[in-house]
Amino acid sequence: MKENRLIDRLKDYSRSDFYPFHMPGHKRQIENGVGAEFPAPFSIDITEIDGFDNLHHAEGILRESMEWAASVYGADKTYYLINGSSCGILSAISGCVVAGGKILVSRNCHKSVYNGIFVNHLESEYIYPQFIDNFGITGGLSANDVDNLLARYPEIQAVLVVSPTYEGVVSDIAAIADAAHRHNVPLIVDEAHGAHFPFSEELPVSALELGADVVIQSVHKTLPSMTQTALLHVKDGLVDVDMIEQYLHIYQSSSPSYVLMASIERCIEWMDKEGRARMEEYLAMLKESRKKLKGMKYLKLLDRDVIGSGGIHDLDITKIVISTRGTSIDGAKLDEVLRKNYHLEMEMCGPESVVALTSLMDTKEGLDRLTDALIEVDAGLEAGEVRDSSVCPVYPKIKLKIAHALSTTGEPVEWKDAAGRVSAEFVYIYPPGIPLIAPGEILEEDLINKIIDYKNKGLSVQGLRDESLKTVRVVPANIMRRVIWEKYFM
Repeated sequence: MKENRLIDRLKDYSRSDFYPFHMPGHKRQIENGVGAEFPAPFSIDITEIDGFDNLHHAEGILRESMEWAASVYGADKTYYLINGSSCGILSAISGCVVAGGKILVSRNCHKSVYNGIFVNHLESEYIYPQFIDNFGITGGLSANDVDNLLARYPEIQAVLVVSPTYEGVVSDIAAIADAAHRHNVPLIVDEAHGAHFPFSEELPVSALELGADVVIQSVHKTLPSMTQTALLHVKDGLVDVDMIEQYLHIYQSSSPSYVLMASIERCIEWMDKEGRARMEEYLAMLKESRKKLKGMKYLKLLDRDVIGSGGIHDLDITKIVISTRGTSIDGAKLDEVLRKNYHLEMEMCGPESVVALTSLMDTKEGLDRLTDALIEVDAGLEAGEVRDSSVCPVYPKIKLKIAHALSTTGEPVEWKDAAGRVSAEFVYIYPPGIPLIAPGEILEEDLINKIIDYKNKGLSVQGLRDESLKTVRVVPANIMRRVIWEKYFM
């Protein structure tokens, strides 16, 4: 028998006192809310038998369920996703932009967006978010940038932006939608972290209400639903709904889990009733915690006073973002201290910040543990050197399409020899999975130094074939010469 089985590790962890400030949003609360009425998964795990409909040809109970979900969220059509928001993003891109076409995306998008660009051989133009220097995180997106780029590149067929970001930063989606629609182009919004927005007036307004044409949300991230569950919403008009649905049949499993679909339905049903009152109770507790955290001397809480700066139109306060900038500790160390000394597991850490994901399933005890821990850690800190911005606000230059760069075998070179070469692979910190460099972009020396620094600090640098980070794969020089020749002389 295999030692150290996954199931045993999971059971041991669930019995421990580790508290989850990470997804999924149900926070393993099986005695409260949705969990109390949800049966044991094995007892309801079936396939497409008579009377239970088929997600890939819904005409019965699943069709009725998704139509009802659309009415709750205010969509013209809603689809259940059991392969996460990633399959919704892939389907939206494939359904809105023809193969080989052009798309405008925000450069701080999740890696699934870049995968969609790759599999469809798309050419991409980027909107670059602003930068919140004292927190070392990206800010919001400018509608003027969208308008200008669409005017410059009339061949663009869709705009895709992420809002809210991992840190809860919300851009002015209404203005961005207006800019896109002036050019007769649909707006796709990766709202994976915003499925909870419609259930309280104290939260930001969902992109679905602000003019977006396609909105993808992960119900498992911020609501009480099982991991891998998500929604794709569509508004009629500028998008071909049938094309998006066709690609959903491709990217979704041909054996969709009825357990996961039931989890989505039950989550939305509960949120539309008991969940609304629970949300207000939770937000009241959360605001008390945030009020205490604002009194910290060294650690800084990202709060609503940043709205109006850095392109930030609104802020999702359910994300507790703590900056270590200017202190004697960095993000990775704070993450480690909270885990080892206080048994608090964060959602993610960056070079100079940590993010705690909270939800309406959090308990007062849990929020108090986090608040007390951060205040105690802060009391033991000292002022530290303010280092250079930890997130590079200047993004790499594009030399090749992602598909062209990834289609090469790639040539491994040592990092010291990589400056000026074109990357043939992704490099990103996960989470959040936003590429520091994408295939086809030029590796600049300052970015190379940052990547190596992230690795040395213990951050999870992923995407590279060489996980030791000794080498990076670049596009071979002979291929680059051929590409340049074909571009300028043929």
